Amino acid sequence: MLSNGGTKTPEFDCIANAGDRKETFRLFIEGDELYSAMLSSIAKAKDCIQLESYIYADDRVGHQFSQALIERARAGVLVRVHIDAAGSLFWFSRKMQNHLREHGVQLRWFHRWSWRQPWRYNHRNHRKLLIVDNRIAYLGGFNIHNENSRSFYGESRWRDTHVSFDGPLVDVASQLFDAFWQGRQHWVPKQENSGSKLLHNHTLMCRYRLRCVFGAAFSKAKQSIFLTTPYLVPDTYTLKQLRLAAERGVDVRLLVPRESDVPIARWAARHIYGSLLAAGVRIYEYLPRVLHAKTVVIDGSWSMVGTANLDYRSLFTNFELNLITRNMNLSCKLNDNFNNDLRFSERIELDSWKERKWTSRGLEYLAILTRRWL
Repeated sequence: MLSNGGTKTPEFDCIANAGDRKETFRLFIEGDELYSAMLSSIAKAKDCIQLESYIYADDRVGHQFSQALIERARAGVLVRVHIDAAGSLFWFSRKMQNHLREHGVQLRWFHRWSWRQPWRYNHRNHRKLLIVDNRIAYLGGFNIHNENSRSFYGESRWRDTHVSFDGPLVDVASQLFDAFWQGRQHWVPKQENSGSKLLHNHTLMCRYRLRCVFGAAFSKAKQSIFLTTPYLVPDTYTLKQLRLAAERGVDVRLLVPRESDVPIARWAARHIYGSLLAAGVRIYEYLPRVLHAKTVVIDGSWSMVGTANLDYRSLFTNFELNLITRNMNLSCKLNDNFNNDLRFSERIELDSWKERKWTSRGLEYLAILTRRWL
């Protein structure tokens, strides 16, 4: 067990507020637990299953989902699966595709490669969403693959975060899925003012909506910003808001992975450590395994969990979907998870960071030049 720098992180009371009445949230940080819940919901489906995933692998986890989806399709349930072509390029297989389609599953690829429209391949559906019968929805960072399963991948499984919810938000999620399925990628549904909303990042009203929300949330923070991201490669504006928050006394803590599934993204992230550390931002690197979670807790009462990383691709290029909420129970649990992850993380100190090798600095500089593509 490692020290988190010797400074105690504030604790917040898990007391429900008025905005908690309409939805019930459940947080998942273990893949086996999440997959079991998702498969159980799929097995109970009577009318409709809507599933989209950035990665859907032809492995043991993927086979479990395929079998469950086929069983429901055979029973007359409408099953729609939307998979990103780039994200699943080396994970999915033609055999699995044909097997699903032959047994009644409607499978659609998002932005398959086209010589006529090559640049659309770079705009990816990074969303991970499951809706069953407009009754329950699952959203977060978990893809469908062995890497998130302790049973199949062992103790080195990836660390990720997902949330399930019921209530009016499920209908909003279903509408967003249908709009995306139909190619209406910028459509915005009406949402009740319940204290919780689903946020996608490209709309007709705001081209870079997610960037605006991040910036506004950071600028309004009064006590704390606890942010977990696997890829810390944001734009200049977002970086500035984090620095300004720290400079005005907000406790800003960033949790990033020491081991990354995209090493060049880690090098790029380390290139920007200096300005953040100098402003008073505390940066921690998670040590045990790959960290893939995307969460934010601000002042213990406002939180975000979903599919978006704090990088150029999520802020400007990919299609993402996040839950933002003032639900105190969910914020408290996310805060507790952040605290627990810090126990297994190493704090990066400015002095030691400045003393890193010149070879590392060179790699970091080269990596940051590619930040728009990471």
